[in-house]
Amino acid sequence: MHAISFIQDLAVIMLVAGVVTVVFHRLKQPVVLGYIVAGFIIGPHTPPFGLIHDEDTIKTLAELGVIFLMFCLGLEFSLRKLFKVGATAFIAAFLEIMLMIWIGYEIGQFFAWNTMDSLFLGAILAISSTTIIVKALNDLKMKNQRFAQLIFGVLIVEDILGIGIIALLSGIAVSGTVSSGEVFSTVGKLSLFMIVALVIGILVVPRLLAYVAKFESNEMLLITVLGLCFGFCLLVVKLEYSMVLGAFLIGAIMAESRQLAKIEHLVEPIRDMFSAIFFVAIGLMIDPKILLDYAWPIAVITVAVVLGKMISCGLGAFIAGNDGKTSLRVGMGLSQIGEFSFIIAALGMTLQVTSDFLYPVAVAVSAITTLLTPYLIRAADPLSHTLGAIVPARMARVFGMYGEWLRSIQPQGQGAVLAAMIRKILLQVGINLALVIAIFFTGAFFAERIGVYFSDWVSDVGQQKAWIWGASLLLSLPFLIAAYRKLKALSMLLAEMSVKPEMAGRHTARVRRVIAEVIPLLSLMVIFLLIALLSSSMLPTREWLMLIVVVAAVVAAVLWRWFIRVHTRMQIALLETLGNHPEP
Repeated sequence: MHAISFIQDLAVIMLVAGVVTVVFHRLKQPVVLGYIVAGFIIGPHTPPFGLIHDEDTIKTLAELGVIFLMFCLGLEFSLRKLFKVGATAFIAAFLEIMLMIWIGYEIGQFFAWNTMDSLFLGAILAISSTTIIVKALNDLKMKNQRFAQLIFGVLIVEDILGIGIIALLSGIAVSGTVSSGEVFSTVGKLSLFMIVALVIGILVVPRLLAYVAKFESNEMLLITVLGLCFGFCLLVVKLEYSMVLGAFLIGAIMAESRQLAKIEHLVEPIRDMFSAIFFVAIGLMIDPKILLDYAWPIAVITVAVVLGKMISCGLGAFIAGNDGKTSLRVGMGLSQIGEFSFIIAALGMTLQVTSDFLYPVAVAVSAITTLLTPYLIRAADPLSHTLGAIVPARMARVFGMYGEWLRSIQPQGQGAVLAAMIRKILLQVGINLALVIAIFFTGAFFAERIGVYFSDWVSDVGQQKAWIWGASLLLSLPFLIAAYRKLKALSMLLAEMSVKPEMAGRHTARVRRVIAEVIPLLSLMVIFLLIALLSSSMLPTREWLMLIVVVAAVVAAVLWRWFIRVHTRMQIALLETLGNHPEP
């Protein structure tokens, strides 16, 4: 009987959604909005009667929709794209998110909502809608224009920061408080997890998918992709992060696979089906009575979204060196909220920390701003001309001088090459240190269980810690050696740049050599101190620690070349995966 009821509900959802989306397509409106309207039509709050009987099962399917939405968002994400977006995307996204969280919180406080509702409202308003913006730019045939490429860059950075916001909100909702130390700790652990997951995932997953693809079976490839997706989501949940994070990360990892185009083609129908159910489920939760009761807050929030994002994103684009017209087009193109906002609103409901009215309010604001998006993009050019005509000549001259100044301070020629080399070395050092810290964190996390397993052979707790810490150090040696070599290369580069012959005379070579040796050694000491602090829960006694360090030093000296070869192979494999398939 339950199965028949479920099939009936699914039939109603798909039939009504199909009819409504056809109508919306004919009206040239976003399909996403059609799904929400379809859910509203068949929902329990719409007279004369509700057509859905098993809402819990529909909500479970809607959660699958969230997973597939974020998974496909990850597939569209690319590390190469992130490196190319430049300062505009980072500055605009950061300004937008900070300002919109503050505006949302203040609006909530103005309407006397509780702290959690206000905080979640700020997060709901912070992230623009990738789906709606891409659809609007496609319809307007503006996808290849420069401002559109800047918008896509901002959306990539927003997606990453949005994942961090979800993780932070989850922690705040559980603890009920927020402190600066807690925020830095959460962001640090999240960043570490993402770096390690991406590096290890990019080394392993694309090769696994390439092996499965050799069988030339779409069925095998699809099942493998879905298995990796759900399995990684489960792992992330076990580590007390959100499933949304897991779906996004595994999608980003698979985005570096040569089979990306085929994976997108295979997953697209499944994504469309479950994401349709997700948006319909959003419509099911809309209560017209709540919308009427909160009409004034909805109007205020809508205006705040449009003006706040237009100002923050436009200002961010201008600060990064873009002209006024391009900056305004970027700001007006990002002036809406969408699927990420629904996910954040659903998180508040799932954790039972937000009020029932917040979700329908978010949906209403999203619907209004979605309808406004194409008109705002079209209005950007006329508005920029109008503003250009009324801006005083002196102010316009100042803005022009600011742009020229920014271009003048950018490194040119050899300076640009050196800056790029330094950035590359620091990135490589950071990735190696992240892997080292992850190894010690993993050892500390499993130390108690490993100790129980080895208790029959090693009963002393101090010795157990020594073995675990020593094993972590040995596993970290390839990455520590690589970090040391990169730091030595960096110190040699800095020594060449900073110590000039006219300053040191005949001692130039000696001074440069000292700098090249001292900086890496001091850096290693700081790294070991950091490792000791992070692994303090399993740090052995001083005697055991000295013995382990001596043994590790001997192993490193004897196997130095072998460790370098191992790390070089890993680095080559990583670079091949990132560079050996065409840009999607």
